[in-house]
Amino acid sequence: MTAPDASDGAVGPQQDSGSARRSFGPTVAIALIIGTIIGVGVFNLPTSLAAFGPISLVSMGLTTVGALALALLFASLSRRLPADGGPYAYARTAYGNTLGFLSAWSYWITAWAGNATIAVGWVLYVEVFLNKDHNRFVSVLLVLVGLWLPALVNLAGVRRMGLVQVVTTVLKFVALAFMATVGLFFVQRANYSPANISGESTAAAIGLFSYLGVETVAVAAGKVRDPDRNIPRATVIGTLATAVVYMLSLVAVFGILPAGQLKDSTAPFSDAANAIFGGSWAGNLMAVAVIISGLGALNGWTMICAEMPLAAAHDGLLPARFKQLSGRGVPAFGVVTSTLLASVAVIVNYSGSGGTTVFTTLVLMTGITAAIPYALSAGAQIKWRLADRRQLHGARFTRDMVIAVLSLVFSILFIWYSRDTSRTSWGYWAPFLLAAGALLCGLPVYRAQRRHMVPPEEVPPWR
Repeated sequence: MTAPDASDGAVGPQQDSGSARRSFGPTVAIALIIGTIIGVGVFNLPTSLAAFGPISLVSMGLTTVGALALALLFASLSRRLPADGGPYAYARTAYGNTLGFLSAWSYWITAWAGNATIAVGWVLYVEVFLNKDHNRFVSVLLVLVGLWLPALVNLAGVRRMGLVQVVTTVLKFVALAFMATVGLFFVQRANYSPANISGESTAAAIGLFSYLGVETVAVAAGKVRDPDRNIPRATVIGTLATAVVYMLSLVAVFGILPAGQLKDSTAPFSDAANAIFGGSWAGNLMAVAVIISGLGALNGWTMICAEMPLAAAHDGLLPARFKQLSGRGVPAFGVVTSTLLASVAVIVNYSGSGGTTVFTTLVLMTGITAAIPYALSAGAQIKWRLADRRQLHGARFTRDMVIAVLSLVFSILFIWYSRDTSRTSWGYWAPFLLAAGALLCGLPVYRAQRRHMVPPEEVPPWR
């Protein structure tokens, strides 16, 4: 994978907005998928899953099946409706403005809360070098730096954003590929026993966070050249490549480190690298790779944080401020507002918990809010394919329906399994309470925007 040339990412300040909107070629599109999926979630997953034991690898396998089904779903939907907003556009076209608003609002929460989550996980690796005693105040400051640096990159323009995305994607993929290959030679079978430590596993909901991003090229469809061709290919290729290195690297880390050490680790991939080579230099090198990975993911997701409300604002579902572009062709209001909300989420959550607890709670919350637009997208595909069934060949109809039903079932299960079983009392339902509070904040916005909403477009012909 190479850095984008002028046609992949060049957007001059004097270009019109239409030219600026079609600035991502296939290289950047694939990098966006891989770069937003691979953030820091997978690098912190072994610690989050250690409480369940190696049985959680089975849950991750099932989650991978669900993620691949979602990738195929969005690939198919993007061919039919290559519109800005992805899941939002599908829900609005299929069901109208009310469910379209729910999809847009829920996905926007996922994006900025997901950024907060990535930044929290990112800091756990930064603290391999800085703030080693995990002082909470310093941790919050470092998280805020992690949130605002990518925001500044995005505000600088699309060309710089695309270049950063490709470079960081290459580095993070190499780090995971190393653990997925070399790490397997250092696995000890004894570390896989006992398989189920907790007696139950809700690991699938935690694992979902590591696959958030399969839809990002569809969300940013307006930035992709030849969207009919590039969006489906980038979605499937990027998700498949990520799934392979995910599963193999997690198998390696669980086999390299004993469960007790894994559970208490704040940087499990660094600890696994140290176990392979001895000393601390390898772990430090891995930590640097994860830090770069996190910045790359934050860079991509910061763009997505602005793209979804931009699409909704064009249809009148969100305030007009979200669709205004800066002189560099960037929806700056969406970038700044989303980063501010992510900053508030971090500060509020750190006020009562430490880094690993905050990470898990935010992961589960974003699982809930992501599953809503995923489920609505699957429902849109089912609705449209049932209407198309007389024109479709039997094999294609069956394939698309199976993928859509699988995506819908996985989305519903992800919501149910987002309870925090590692905590008691209100903490058990904390992800649901946080998600519900964020969703309810959308009610006054919806009421204020109702008179500005334009009717959805007609459903495009089947493809």
